[in-house]
Order: sequence, then C-alpha cells, then structure tokens
Amino acid sequence: LSLITNLTSVTTGGTSMMETPDSLKLSLKVGDNSPPPSTMSIDKLLPALLECFGIILCGYIAGRTNIITPTQAKGLGNFVSKFALPALLFKNMVLLDFGDVIWPFLWSILVAKVCVFFIVCVLTLIVASPDSRFSKAGLFSIFATQSNDFALGYPIVEALYQSTYPEYLQYIYLVAPVSLMLLNPIGFAFCEFQKWKNQGSHQQSKLRIVGFVLLQVLKNPIVFMVVFGISAHFVLHGTIPAFMAEFVDGLANSFGGAALFYLGLSMVGQLRKLTRSTVVTLILLITAKLLLMPLLCKDMVDLLDNNNTSSMNHSSLSDYAFLYGVFPTAPSVAIYAIYYNTELEVVTSGMVISTFLSAPIMYVSAWLLTIHWMDPQLLMRSLQTVSFDISIVSLVALLWTIPVMFLSKKFKRLPHMLTVNLFLAQLSSCIGMILWNFVVKEDNFISQIFTFALLSTSLYSAFIWPGLIALSIVLMKKYDDLNGSPGQCESGCESTDCLLAQMEELQPPPDRQVARHVLLCLLLTVFLLANFSSCLWLICNHTPGRLHLELQFFSAIAIYGQGFISFALFGLDKHFILLPLKRLYHRCFGKKKEEQPQTDLPDDIKMTCTQFTKYHKQQCFHDIVKKRRCGMKTMADCFLGCELVDWLQQVGLAQDRGEALLYGTRLQQGGVLLHIKQEYSFEDSQLHYYFTI
Repeated sequence: LSLITNLTSVTTGGTSMMETPDSLKLSLKVGDNSPPPSTMSIDKLLPALLECFGIILCGYIAGRTNIITPTQAKGLGNFVSKFALPALLFKNMVLLDFGDVIWPFLWSILVAKVCVFFIVCVLTLIVASPDSRFSKAGLFSIFATQSNDFALGYPIVEALYQSTYPEYLQYIYLVAPVSLMLLNPIGFAFCEFQKWKNQGSHQQSKLRIVGFVLLQVLKNPIVFMVVFGISAHFVLHGTIPAFMAEFVDGLANSFGGAALFYLGLSMVGQLRKLTRSTVVTLILLITAKLLLMPLLCKDMVDLLDNNNTSSMNHSSLSDYAFLYGVFPTAPSVAIYAIYYNTELEVVTSGMVISTFLSAPIMYVSAWLLTIHWMDPQLLMRSLQTVSFDISIVSLVALLWTIPVMFLSKKFKRLPHMLTVNLFLAQLSSCIGMILWNFVVKEDNFISQIFTFALLSTSLYSAFIWPGLIALSIVLMKKYDDLNGSPGQCESGCESTDCLLAQMEELQPPPDRQVARHVLLCLLLTVFLLANFSSCLWLICNHTPGRLHLELQFFSAIAIYGQGFISFALFGLDKHFILLPLKRLYHRCFGKKKEEQPQTDLPDDIKMTCTQFTKYHKQQCFHDIVKKRRCGMKTMADCFLGCELVDWLQQVGLAQDRGEALLYGTRLQQGGVLLHIKQEYSFEDSQLHYYFTI
C-alpha cells in the first residue's frame, strides 16, 4: 500500500496525502546544490553482475545438460579450493599494506557476524528437536555468516571501489579468514558434539572432539594460506620474489572464472531437494543472511568507527559494510552439510536462492547508496519508471506462460488450477501498472480510481493465491497418504492400458510439480514480507531514510517482477515444449546418425559397447530385463531407463547418475540398446528400452 501511495504522489500533488513526506525530504537533504563525489563506481556494477552471473549460468547449463558430470565437477572444485584460491590468498597476503587497514571496520564486521551467529544458534537450539538440535544450530549458524567472499564478492567490490577506494579490496582477504577461524570452529564443535551424543556409547572423549575440530580448522586451505601468507609478508618485506611471481599470478588469476563456473555446477539439481518441511526454516535463514546481516554490519560500522577523521570515508565504509552483508552463502557450507549428513535440503536450496536473490539486492543497494542529494519527486518518478519497466517484462513472460498452462491442459488439475489464477492476478497487476503510468498524466479522476482499484485488487489477490496453493499441496499430500499412490497394472493383466506405447504416450501419473510450487510460494512469501516490512517501517519510523527507499525499490521489483519468476518455473513445460522439440530434433538429425556404420563411431563409444556386450550385458539382462505386455497377446523383453542407471551405479560402471546417463547414451549410439518406439534418446526416466540382438 505504501508503494502505491508513493506512486500516486508522483503526479497528483493537490491533497496532503499525495504530497512528498517531509521525512523523505529531510533524509535526502534537498536544497544542497553541491553533491559530494560518489564513493562508488556504479556504472561498472551491472557489467560485473552480468559477468559473474553469466559465468554461473554457463556452469549451471554445463551441469544440467550433463556436459560436465558431478564427478568431473568435483575435480574442478578441488582445483579451485586447493590450488587457485590458496595462491590468490598467498599473493594478496604478501602484498597487503597493513598501514591502510581501518581496524574498527574489521571489528565491526566481526561483531555483526558474531551477533547473527549467536541469534541463529540460540533460536535453533530452542526450536529444533533434541535428536538433531546441536548439529542444526552449528550448520545454520555457519550458513547465516559464511559469505561467498572470493568467487562472487570480490568481483563486485572491485567493480564498485577499484577507482575510488582500491584499498577496500584487501578487506575481503582479512574478513573471510577471521570468520573461518573464529565462527566456523564453533559450528563444527556443535556438529561433532551432536555426533558424539547420538553414538550413545560415547566412544570419543570431549577433548578428542576439540582436537579434531582444531585440526579441521588448521587443515582448511584458506586458514592455512592466510597464516602462511602473513608470515611471508614480513619475511619477504611485502614483495613476491621474481622467480615465483609469474607462477603465483597464473594460479591466482585462474580463480575468478573457474570458481564462478563451479558455483553454477554445484547448483544443478539442488532445488529438487526442497520439501514442504524445509520452507519455514529456509525463509528464516535467508532473512537472516540477506536482511539481518547487512543491517547489523552497517549499524556496527556506524557505532564503532567513530574516530574516523574523514566523514566521507566513514560513510563509504558504512555503505561497504551493508553491501558486504548482502553477499550470498558460500557453496562450501553444502560440503559441511554433506559431511555431517545434516539438513542438506535446506542448505543447498538456500545457497541457490540466496545467490540469485543477492544480485538485485546488491544492484539496487549500490545504486541507492550513491544517492546522497536528490529531489524526492525525481526518486518517486524513478520508482514509477522501474515499476513500469518491470511490468512490461513480466507481461511478456505471462503472455507466454498462461497459454502454456492452458494448451498443456494442466489447468484442469490441482494445484495448477490455482496457479493459473495466480498468473491471471499477476497479469492484471502488470496491466494495471502499465495503465497507471499513462492514466496519472491525464486529468481524469474516474480513470485513476478505476486503475487504482484494478492495481490494488490484483496485487492483493496475487498474495492470496500462494496461500491457497500451499493449502492444496498439503491436502493432496494427506489424500495420497490415505488412499495410496496412481499404481501401474501388473504385467499379467489383460488391460489394454498396460500397452507400453500407450503408457509412454499418456505419460506416468501427472506431474504436480510440487517442488516448483513450493519454491514459487517461498519466493512470493519473501516478497510479501518485503512489502509488509516497507509498510511497517513507514508507520513506525517517521524518518525512513535511504534504506527504506531501497526497500521500496526492492518491493517494486519483487511485486511487478512476479511474472518473470512464474515463467522461469512453469513457462518451459517439459512435456509440452521441451520433449516435442527434442523429438523434432531427433527426427531431423537423428536418422543420419542411425545410418552411420559401426566403423565410423568414435573410439570411446565402440570401446564402451564392446566392453558392455562382452562382460556385462548378460548379467544386466538377467537383473533388469522383464517381460512387459506390449499388445493384447504379445510380450516384450524390456527395461526402464532409470533401472539401467541404477544398475550401472550398483556394479561400479558409473559413479553417479550423470555418468550412468552418459554410459547409456553411448550404448544407444552404438546400437546396443534402443527405445521401444525409437523416438527418444536414452533418459534417466520411466521410458522403455530393449537390448538388440
């Protein structure tokens, strides 16, 4: 409501309700015609964000399409964490100029992290169940305080401050190791204590647990190399010897792109682990990481850095602290979750969501923090322009997504029936915002009232539908639990529904896309909280300031950008768009490959087919091939694609499902196996395949 009220104040300046608040004028200091020079280079931020998230997207595509398998990705991760990053830390620790360091800034960031760590830890210990209380407290506290400083944070800071405050870059190398050495060991101790407690026999002593935790900290490449680099700084007098400078530079320079690419690889398949029970926990953790952390960092710098002689430098440090707090969670937290087998779904999903939420927050924050003196009317017009532009993008996305829902006939079943209504509400809000941009310029009171009513009704409707979607998912889950799951007929029955061709044509039981709906509800809940916080802030604080203005811009982007999220989750329907395109591709280009003689196949495919046929085919046939009815009186020896993937992992021919998928694809390319209708390539799914003679 505060967002709509502010938008109306842009062009209707007759009544007191529509006038610009005096508090906003005070906070923006209108009337000073000599604005100070900006402490950030905001023009370079957008290219830096596009570069970082573009490389992340490339890594995600490479992992999603199985160009790089999870096993191969681990090799890249080992290179980044054990070679490139230590070299980068060593180089910067040796060259670090301690004379330029403002130590109160470091203490401020450390105090802010300790506060967030303590708040998350205490709340988790109070709420969590006793059987996993300590491990959750340790892991969630690390999640909320360990930022992705080097891969994602450093390029952003470099883009913003390289030309104004280049010394700010070195704080990245000082803050991260301090956090790893002080806070992470406490989290590890909680996890180890939970492990010791669950054993029952208490085979390990508490002293041994403490020693193990300290050993893990010292073995961390980041901690070790920071200590070694600082020691080398004093021994080498702040310079790297010429004979090793090029070697260190080569490894250090390889970190940036490789780390971002690996971050994209590590995101593949993580959102599938999102479940209904993790939603509330995820909302609270993301709120602590992306909202509480930056606010505390900024407040602590304002409080502890009082002796700074330059007011401009103090202000820029305060802004820098806020941006640092917005950096998303580091991927290494997921490794900790795997090691301790604790809350992997929450950590991995939270890492993905926080990474992509941090991009618009960082951009809007940096842009608004550069504004010290500006006309409030100009800011409100900027807010309306942003809302108008985002509405156009969402409108185009929804005009694609809604027809897909109808043409794929998903609108006939739950929860998609409710989701379509949500999309229509989002479409109406976009239309209302676009109309408002033109109506407010005309002196037509009736049109303004009608447009305002359409806009308000659509916006609040868009926040009601996610609650109904979540309720429907819960009720359907309970119904399935009571009645059992859409089971398949036995192979011996006479039903024509068991014909393999019809089974694949009709597909397995309709996919309710529960994970996507849960993610949609989660994101819209975060947007609702942002809008509610904006209203509450305006009611409780008569001097909102720039942070409230930032919240206003974020609310505008979140509210009118819902259509883009809807398109990303539901616009590219697998069965209606992706699979038909894939079949068309195979019909156009697949025949040439099938006609290719066996001798023209690549050596790796021929070797795989020969090895499988000679040593494994007979056992595989015995283990997974079953007679399935493919006609009224005919049976076929076939198997499911997912069954072969499982078998390849069981016998050790593949280390993960990605490698098994590649193995099966090679077998199909070599003619060892085929799809029953020869329409699909090999997939890790319920499609039927058979071995050729």
